[in-house]
Amino acid sequence: MARTALPVVLRHHLAALRMLLVFTVLTGIGYPLLVTGIAQAGLADRANGSLLTAHGTVVGSRLLGQDFSLRQRIPRTGRRGPLPDPRWFQPRPSAGGYDAGNSGATNLGPTNPVRTATVRARRAAVAVFDGVPSAAVPADAVTGSGSGLDPAVSPAYAYQQVPRVARARQLSPALVRRLVGRHLHGRDLGFLGQPYVNVVSLNQALADVAGRGGAGLRSARG
Repeated sequence: MARTALPVVLRHHLAALRMLLVFTVLTGIGYPLLVTGIAQAGLADRANGSLLTAHGTVVGSRLLGQDFSLRQRIPRTGRRGPLPDPRWFQPRPSAGGYDAGNSGATNLGPTNPVRTATVRARRAAVAVFDGVPSAAVPADAVTGSGSGLDPAVSPAYAYQQVPRVARARQLSPALVRRLVGRHLHGRDLGFLGQPYVNVVSLNQALADVAGRGGAGLRSARG
């Protein structure tokens, strides 16, 4: 007895269903497992978020900047607010307060009067905080990154902060300067981008040197 042929439309639908199942297994299961396996085998640190730990606790990521401020009374105002902590290397300003869920910039143009006034005020504050002339303050000390989460600063800004950090922690300026040097990264591939210092990694190393075990770095869980 001959089998009845399936209608053309049904045959097409069954072929499409088989292709869907095959590619679901290949691209939805096989490919992710392959990529994950390669990443964990050769690039586990980066694949897992470049996490920083202290005493077994995750305290941050080398990819995300943090706020190193103190909550204290603001002079002449009576209000309490965040002020930069002199014991830590300070990052670039952040429009979102280094909130990973609020990434972004102010989107103010270079001639915007609000931005101009903000940069001028920041420059004066950083100059007083670090004890340097206003003209010596690097641009990245007073301007935020596009993401508001950049953990890197210029070598000039990092070295500018050495005397203040050393004084606040009662450490040798030469020791703190060497610490900055160990965290100085050159241009990618020798020609891409600019040299930089990762402030989060630097502050973690500073905490270890000072025997603080990561104090000041926030838990990755908030």
